[in-house]
Amino acid sequence: MTDRTATGRTAPRRTATARAARMTGVAVLAAWLIGAGTSGAVGPATAAQPRAEAAAPQSAQDLAGGCEDRTAAPSPNESGPKVRQIKQRGTLIVGVDQNSYHWGYRNPQTGRIEGFDIDLARAVAKAILGDPDKVTFRTVPTAKRIEAIKTGQVDLIARTMTITCERWQDVAFSAPYFASGQRLVVPRAAKVTNLEQGLKGKRACVADQSSSQALLKQNPYGTADVKVVENQLDCLVLMQLGQVDATLTDTALAAAQAAQDPTVEQAGGQIAFAHMGIAMKKEDTDLVARVNQVLVDYRANGGWRASYDHWLAASMGADPADYLR
Repeated sequence: MTDRTATGRTAPRRTATARAARMTGVAVLAAWLIGAGTSGAVGPATAAQPRAEAAAPQSAQDLAGGCEDRTAAPSPNESGPKVRQIKQRGTLIVGVDQNSYHWGYRNPQTGRIEGFDIDLARAVAKAILGDPDKVTFRTVPTAKRIEAIKTGQVDLIARTMTITCERWQDVAFSAPYFASGQRLVVPRAAKVTNLEQGLKGKRACVADQSSSQALLKQNPYGTADVKVVENQLDCLVLMQLGQVDATLTDTALAAAQAAQDPTVEQAGGQIAFAHMGIAMKKEDTDLVARVNQVLVDYRANGGWRASYDHWLAASMGADPADYLR
């Protein structure tokens, strides 16, 4: 296993359902107001959500708002061209983060990249190559994820990547492996209790090309300034330095920031309910099908739950039902 650092069409048609799912006007405000007056406890999101189902993951496009194309059905078949290429190469090349605590981060004591997404990448490597260590990790900034896939720098991205219809124009997604949303992170000393208090007239921070950045553009409260950074951890550093007042990021990463630094906390409820998926080249349908089979097996054999218990239970709650869809 090696760690390396990466440098940084025709769009599918949308159904009427997908077009209707795009948030505009009153719908945007309603999405924000879901969590506007909710206290910021660390743990499962407080916004109403359906409970987990024991069945296999739903279609990623359905969960992303009705995109027309469908992700490949799970299949153990390894005769497709992309899977054969990976097997002949002898290593799976995965784009990951090295700055997201408990998801994909470099352990300063061992130098190894670890976390929930890393465990998932190893599960894919084990399924295809028979060895979880036959994986090459390439760290990819948030804004470079799609580029890394389309240019062939990586076979897939396992990096807290939210499934959206817009991203489906450029890449393929697996079925969802984690349910999430967006949360606000603020200094505890600020004593922020809701989203309006945390954002109105404040300096906010988001990662470039993230779902958080797109959502903050729809913010009905009005921020004084928005700082756009390469990775979400940079927002935490800027908060520690007093250069920004709040960070908007994925629910999972918000919990990780609060776990990493006890001087910050989540404020307000979860907004913009979404799902994470593994991203791949649109042409690599055989790999998508194989990864989807890995996800089915990973749930069934207890691997998903074991990884959640190890990395996330302490910061997101002992019961993962709200996150396993």
